Amino acid sequence: MIKNLQVLVLGLCFTALFSQEDLSYSKADFLRGSITPEREWWDLHYYHLDVQVEPDSRYISGTNTIHYTVLKSNSVMQIDLQPPMKIEKVTASGKELNYKSSGNVHLVLLEEKQEVGAKNSITVHYSGYPRVAKRAPWDGGFSWKTDSEGKPFVATSCQGLGASVWWPNKDHMYDEVDSMAISVKVPKGLMDVSNGRLRKVEEGKNTKTYHWFVDNPINNYGVNVNIADYQHFGEQYTGEKGALDLDYYVLPKNLEKAKEQFKQTKLMLEAFEYWFGPYPFYEDGFKLVEVPYLGMEHQSSVTYGNQYQNGYLGQDLSGTGWGLKFDFIIIHEAGHEWFANSITYKDIADMWIHEGFTAYSENLYLDYHFGKEASADYVIGTRRNIQNDSPIIGRYNLNMKGSSDMYYKGANILHTLRQLVEDDDKWRAILRGINKKFYHKTVTTQEVEAFLSKETEKDLSAFFEQYLRTAKVPVLEYEFKDGKLRYRYTNVVANFDMPLHVSLDGEEQWIFPTDGWKTKSVGNSDFTVDRDFYIDIKQLP
Repeated sequence: MIKNLQVLVLGLCFTALFSQEDLSYSKADFLRGSITPEREWWDLHYYHLDVQVEPDSRYISGTNTIHYTVLKSNSVMQIDLQPPMKIEKVTASGKELNYKSSGNVHLVLLEEKQEVGAKNSITVHYSGYPRVAKRAPWDGGFSWKTDSEGKPFVATSCQGLGASVWWPNKDHMYDEVDSMAISVKVPKGLMDVSNGRLRKVEEGKNTKTYHWFVDNPINNYGVNVNIADYQHFGEQYTGEKGALDLDYYVLPKNLEKAKEQFKQTKLMLEAFEYWFGPYPFYEDGFKLVEVPYLGMEHQSSVTYGNQYQNGYLGQDLSGTGWGLKFDFIIIHEAGHEWFANSITYKDIADMWIHEGFTAYSENLYLDYHFGKEASADYVIGTRRNIQNDSPIIGRYNLNMKGSSDMYYKGANILHTLRQLVEDDDKWRAILRGINKKFYHKTVTTQEVEAFLSKETEKDLSAFFEQYLRTAKVPVLEYEFKDGKLRYRYTNVVANFDMPLHVSLDGEEQWIFPTDGWKTKSVGNSDFTVDRDFYIDIKQLP
């Protein structure tokens, strides 16, 4: 009787959640993307993920013990785990708990009273054949591959898709766990590399269990397992917070190539610590781990598959030549340690915070090592990749990201903003300041906008409205008439009034266009707009 009543309660919870749904999207979109009542009442503070991976059968099994603090009274907890993975049971204080499942979501009914302020835990036991990655890392899951020797070469990737594709957790970005233990059992002859530092290795009859510990907050999709017959080498970097351990795990056949290519790691750290401040995870070290896909920003365990060459698989995404001066995956994915892993979006709709700032980090790397003109050449060159198909901010509460323009439109927005600041020392202080202000925090676009407006001492509300929330590129229209230059903005939002640095009659100066015509006396028709501003220019006949 009690059990049936509990199931009824759980069913009513699902009904209440679905009634809030945007009907143009699925229940799974809503339940994954929203901070539901069954999520908001408890605050994560520790996971212990303990999993066995069996490459031959492509099967995994294990537990995740979830430690949390009670924020408000509730007895129903939402846990996420995607089919075909299955929950075997859920336990707390030695008792098995009832739960009701609907797709990816499992509502657990807690028997013990949840006192506000109490620290409690549950353990989720699970198993199954996890989704096979279709096109990692963009359409991820488990990549079950073999190396040239026929040995297993296995890795996970799950941004967007969600970490719940292979392990049970609170699968929403707003609440990061404070620290985490990761225990991975693999067949003998193989090694697991996960996040944080390796604490110990336990030998079984035919297995080895690798115990890793993450001493910092970590987002769910940043958690990974990488399994292969790895060769390890390492070094140290002396940075702003002292000695930082650098560890590299590669297939044995690639050891010598890796020793050469991974020299860029120190160059990356030197540039990014200059621009952004200290590497955010000294306690956990920094790793590059070879995987059978292109790469991903897994926190302190950055995965690498760029075939030991510069550029993006040997290509220059800017078309300028500067993109071949660095290994795209080392620089870009490590840049995410600052923007994605330390500063993390609360909702994937704000994914531009990760990708825009990190794409911008590529040209700051060039700025540091090759100069300001190289940096400008590169970021302006990447404009050819911008589609302006839709806004770069997506729909909130639906696990819906915006346009892929978040990468290079995002980078060009920030490059344009640098010009408006007019002071590179101040710009550097702003970038370091944002990393200090939001260090190890989850953020919203509104918080980032407010910070940048305050620190630049400019009202950037129309600037961000234009570039983030529309797909329209400002157009500067101009003409010469009766000895005057006439100019205005079109294709802009209300109150858009971004100043422009121009050359007029051979003299560099600022003009201040709005959506209304302005005039300026000129001696001739020598007029150019600084290329560093992301706008379109149209001379009227």
